[in-house]
This record gives sequence, C-alpha cells and structure tokens, in this order.
Amino acid sequence: MPDLVTLTIDGCEVSVPAGTMVVDAAKKIGIDIPIFCYHPKMEAVGMCRMCLVEIGRPLVDRATGQVVKDENDNPKIQFGPKLETACTTPVSAGMVVNGASEKVREARREVVEFLLTSHPLDCPICDKGGECPLQNLTMRFGPGQSRYLYDEKIHLAKHYPLGDLILLDRERCIQCGRCVRFQDEIADDPVIAFFQRGRSLEIITNSNPGFDSYFSGNTTDICPVGALTTTDFRFGARPWEMNTAASICPHCPVGCNLTFNVRREARAGGNSVIKRAMPRQNEQVNEIWICDKGRFGYHFAEAEVPGRLTQPLVRKDGELVPATWEEALGQVAEQMRFAGSKLITLAGGRLANEDLFNLKQLTDTQGGKALLHSPIGGGDLVSRYGLPAGSNIGDWGKGTAILVIACDLEEEAPIWWLRIKQAAGRGATLIVANPRNTKLDRAAAFRLRYTYGEEVATLRSFMPDVRLASEELLAAAQAFASAENAVILYGAEGMDLVTSQALAQAAVDLLGATHHADRRINNGLMAAWPHGNTQGAWELGFRPVADLGNALAPAGVIYIAAADPAGENPGLAQAFSQNATFVVVQDLWLSDTARLADVVLPALPFTSREGTFTNGERRVQRFYLTLPPRGQARPDFTITAQIALRLGLSLEGRSASLAFRQIAAQVPVFTHLSYERLAEVRPQWPLVGRQDLYYGGTTYDNQQGLGEKLAAPEPAKDPAVMTELSPTRLPMASPEQGVLLAVPVTRLYDRGHTLAASEILHPRLTPTSIILHPEEADLLGVAAGDRVQVRLDGTETRARVSLDGSLPRGVALVPRSTGLPVNAPALVRVRKVVS
Repeated sequence: MPDLVTLTIDGCEVSVPAGTMVVDAAKKIGIDIPIFCYHPKMEAVGMCRMCLVEIGRPLVDRATGQVVKDENDNPKIQFGPKLETACTTPVSAGMVVNGASEKVREARREVVEFLLTSHPLDCPICDKGGECPLQNLTMRFGPGQSRYLYDEKIHLAKHYPLGDLILLDRERCIQCGRCVRFQDEIADDPVIAFFQRGRSLEIITNSNPGFDSYFSGNTTDICPVGALTTTDFRFGARPWEMNTAASICPHCPVGCNLTFNVRREARAGGNSVIKRAMPRQNEQVNEIWICDKGRFGYHFAEAEVPGRLTQPLVRKDGELVPATWEEALGQVAEQMRFAGSKLITLAGGRLANEDLFNLKQLTDTQGGKALLHSPIGGGDLVSRYGLPAGSNIGDWGKGTAILVIACDLEEEAPIWWLRIKQAAGRGATLIVANPRNTKLDRAAAFRLRYTYGEEVATLRSFMPDVRLASEELLAAAQAFASAENAVILYGAEGMDLVTSQALAQAAVDLLGATHHADRRINNGLMAAWPHGNTQGAWELGFRPVADLGNALAPAGVIYIAAADPAGENPGLAQAFSQNATFVVVQDLWLSDTARLADVVLPALPFTSREGTFTNGERRVQRFYLTLPPRGQARPDFTITAQIALRLGLSLEGRSASLAFRQIAAQVPVFTHLSYERLAEVRPQWPLVGRQDLYYGGTTYDNQQGLGEKLAAPEPAKDPAVMTELSPTRLPMASPEQGVLLAVPVTRLYDRGHTLAASEILHPRLTPTSIILHPEEADLLGVAAGDRVQVRLDGTETRARVSLDGSLPRGVALVPRSTGLPVNAPALVRVRKVVS
C-alpha cells in the first residue's frame, strides 16, 4: 500500500497516496477543480491556469522544524501570497486547499475572459456544442460580458485538414496542448506540433501523409473545445440528439469497449444510423483509448453497404437467386441429414460466443468436424496458460518481463502496443524478437533478431539449460528468468499454422522452466489473434487445420460461417468443388466463398444484435443492440438453431442471453459467468464521462459492464507431457535472381471486407504491395513506388514496391488481405514491370 497523505479541500478531509496532484485529490471526493490543459492520463504542464487555487500549508518553526500550533493545538496554516496550479502541485500532509474563494473565482474569470479574447462565437454551430468544457466553464466562471470587441479578434483557418481523418478549426484552438502531448506521450507519434508564437500559435502536422497516427481520433475526445473534429462527424449531429449503445470492437484481440452514438435520420428513410464510435472506459482493457480502425471501421455493419446480404440465396440452374428462409433452411437441413458425419463446419473469429456454441453443438450432434479458420495456432495453450483473473497490463512495470515474438504489435493489436509500451515506461523489461524492425523496438530493453524459420529455436534458446546463444540473447533470457512476473505474447509472422503452434508450446515450456506458469496474476501467454473472438472459438472447441484443402476431403456438407477462405486463398475454390457435395455460407456479404455456395444465409452484424466476445486475455465481454435489424438477416446463433430444429435438435435461437446460459451450463470455463455478471461495473480511476467533460474528455463512463475472465481449465487427471512439435521448414530462397521468400504480414488498414465499406479510411488502406530490402530492389532494378509482377503457384499479380532496410536479404514482405494471395511463407518470383 502506498503512503497516504491527509489534507483538507474546501472543508472536506481526504487521504490520498503521496504524489497525488491536488486536482486529482479533489476529484476523489467529488470536488471539481476546473481544468483545460490537464488530463489525468498525461503529465501535468500547468499551461492554462484554469485550476488556480489557494493553498495553505502547516507553518513550520525554522529553528526546531516542528509544526507551529495555535491556541487550540491545531496546526497554524500559512497561505502563500499567490494562487497555485492544482494540476502541478502534489499534496502534502496537513495541506489546506481553498478552491471556492472570491480570489480564486476572480482568477478563473480572468482566465476564461482571456481565452475568449480571440475565440470565435461559434457555439450555435460548433461541433462541440453540448459537450464543450469551454462553454460549460464560461457559463460557470466566465464574465457575463466581454471587454473585447469581436472585430479585434484574430481570424485563422477553419476546417483545416490535419490529415484524412482529422479537421482543425484554428480559431477555436485554446493552445492547451492536450493533442500534442497525447501524440508525444501516449501514442509515441509526435506528428503534430505547435508552430509560431503568441496569438499566432497554431497546431500543425509534420508527417506525410498528414496526422499519420493510428490513434489520431483520441485527440478529438480530449480536445476541450471544438478545434479538433473527425471528418465523418463534423456538422453531423448534436450530443442531445443522439442515443448511446455499448459495444465491443470486433477488429482485433484487444476487445476495446465502445459506445456508439445513434440518431434517426431522414436521409436514411427515418431509420437509425451510427453517427460516431467513441471509447468507453475499461481500465482493464483499453483504458479510455481506441485506435482509428475501431473508431472509423464500423461501416461494414451498415445495411447500405454494397454487397451486404439481406435475404437468403439458393443456387438454381447454376445461379444464386433469392429464396425464402423456409426454402433455404429446408435445403440445408435436408443435405445435412443426408451427410451425417460428413459435415464440416468452418467458423471465423468474427462470430460471437453464442454463435460458436450453437455451431459446435450442431456439428457434434451430427458427428462432424468443427474447424476454425485462423492462421495462428496455440489457442488451446492460451486457454491453459493465459493471463489469470486479476491480471492487468496497467499494473505491469518494474519486476515484469514482457517477451513479444513474431509479432508487429502496433499493426495487429494497437491498444496492446500502446499499453505494453507504457508498461516499459513504468520499468517493465520489454524483449522484442523479430527478424525485422517494428515500432515496439523503440521501447524495448532487448531487441533480438533471428532469421525467418528460427522462431521456435530462438525461444528455446531462452531455456535455463541452453547456453548456445548470443550474448544479448543470454542477457535477455536472464532478465526474463529472474523477473517476478513474465508474459509472452506471440504472433505468426513468418510461420504457418504448425510452426505457430510449436512456438506457443515453446512459450509454455519457457514459462514452466522459469516457474512463471503456476497461474499467478500477471503471468502467462497471449496471442495476437486476427479477429475479436478467435480465442472464444478455441475455448468452445474449434480447432484450425494446417491444410484446409485436404481437410475438406471427403466432405458431404461444408458449412462456413463468418469466413472467406476462398477469398484469401483462391486455390481453395477447387477444393470446395471437388470435395463437397453441398456448400453453405453464412455471412454478412456476398464474399468470394459465398459465390461458390449452394445456399447463402444472411447474418446480422454485431451492431444489430446482442452477444459476447472473448478477447485475447480470455475476458468475456458483452456487446449490446445498437441498431434495429433491417432486411431479412438473422443472428448467426438463430440461423444455426433453426437448422438444428429441422434435424431434431433443440438449440436456443431466440435470445442471446438464454444461449449464453446454455454455454455456462455446459462449458466448464464459462460456468461462473452470466449476462448479469458481465454487466457488473466497479469504480475506475480516473473518473471520466461525468458532468465535467473537461477532466477526462468525451470518453464514456462504463455503465454496461467490464466483463469477466474465463476460469482456468480443470487440471488433467494425468499431468500433460510437453510435446516437442516440429516446426515446418521454410522453403529456401533460390539463388536465382528474383525468387524470394514471401512472408505474409498483418497491416491494420488491410483491404478486407470489414474496411472496404469504410470510405473514410480508403486513403489509408494498404496498397497491393511487396516490401523489399533496398539491395534486393537494386538487383531487380526497381525503386520505391515501381510496379513489379509477382508470380505464385502459376498466378500473377501486380504490386507496388516499398523498401525496408531492416529486412533480411532474400525476403519479401507481403501485407495480408491486400490483393496478393500469400497466406503462409512461400517462394515467389518477382520481376519489374516493363511499360
């Protein structure tokens, strides 16, 4: 427990940890000290002076060093001659703070009046109206009449684009510096800055493209005025016109908590539409931040998205044509009954837990196989050795070792990247192992390089009994082994499914050998899964296979839900046609795989239903109904239940909460959970989303549930023997010029279905590209930006060249889901396109 300091604020006594700033101490007892520049997640700078207060301290006799007492034996309090900033002044024992005196009120009036000298009178049209700290504090503390003339105000550019996503109204900016400091301190992307001085001071971007950061939208949340707005929300709606709905971001394994703002609009035919996505506080998961993919990437769930399925389709005379639900479900049930145990279900990580449970129940009843569509293995080991309840990345610091291997964390799980970087800043030992540079290297104490194909061997070198390694690796291994707490986070860069499973096993072996695998808090294994509920699929019994094409043979019926294997690997199209008598696809849109199906079933997006996701830390979280369902689409778990009913199996298809009860009743690790428990909240710090929007910004307070960790699996009766898995040997790059080892890598802004509908992100989407070492490019006679022809398995695709000097020679990085069908390390031939 930290040492507590007792002080008095506006007549109320409070005890807080030593080092707490006065403004935070006041907040803890419900006293609001107004602020503009201060933010509880960032270092204080004392720029705006809005938090001025009177501070008195016990008078100390200089001769004796003792506190001077009055006639009542109380300490004499000596107030300084000047007001002090509450945001930069730490508490001290016996301190007395007065934040309501006339002297303080007069100072605040002067500060507000000064801020308004050149602030435009935009309140009737300003996007921040209704949630503007400056507006609120002007009404509370400001003068009733300004002494400055409107014509004398300085005029600057309005709706100036800092980038594709953020607009700046320079007239409204009050130079609090919150946005600049967030990008520097929190995001580690110092791409915006102050420029000029005095009344000409303004915010500029110094990156190309402008405001090039994955976290730029957070600056609009913490901006205390209407200076920064997102391009999709500017002039979009007023806060009092919108309703709110709690949700969970589905894009990556972090599981960030969201609040959707919703409003009915005439241009949508009177239907409700999502106007913006905002962060919802969960200090265990995303704190009060979200990445820009989560903020702007929800448009795929809107009904008007091109290619969205709104009714069932069945194949007649070789063509998919509209059909009734009764006809479509009847065909599917008849084919499944005929197929029996030759049923294969293939589930994607976008499905909710309720969907996955019903799908698994149907598959097991038929005696079929339940497969998971995922390029990463090891989820069974994360289930056993994942972070236990009570673990929190926010607690990681001195004494914690974090090993990140085969993963570009900022691209694959941005908020984990942000939080782990901050953990390193608090003193955690961060070890990053990868064949190339990643942004996380900046915060790492150890940066280890290995050749693609040596991932498992590198991790084995950390074992205490292994000494055949470099000096730096030995030092990193010693730091890991000696740490009080240790976490390993792995990805699948440069690996196929088998090798990633072997890497997860090596990680578990290392945690066991260093005595970190005994389920203590803040110790365990994490994986950078490609989707929001991939871990949930593992927990509910789905397993990926190394060769999906062979796994489909022989299959009677293939039932695919929330996955597009043929779109990612065109070679699978032939496997579907040869190995299955009947293909069913259940999805949001008419994907490449759906175009091969005999029956296509339209599913509802997560915004039009309820359900739960299990994030990469094994935390189960609820998402709620945001928009009413439109069209004929139905929830995935409902569709599966209706198929099952025609086969004589009773599954819950009416209510997601009732379906979750079935999960809790039948899956041991879910037994302690319920929708009611997932909706529980606990006090969080800092306090945000309350009446005082100036303190934490427009982030929403969490009133809908913080989620709960899954229970640890029951130990096996016979202790499991660690299996020595053999990783797949990578094909060797040929000495022949232009033949390279292509390694698929994840990019946050890929060109998959979920981002294709978000037009606001189109300028940031990763192009169809191939990334080469500069010397490799020289040998091919190409430069950055040139086009090349990439040949793989008899197919050719054109791509643009990018350069990365940290890449090994003979290797080409290929971003996933951008047009080149490279899903595992493979040899490709690259040649320059001659115009």
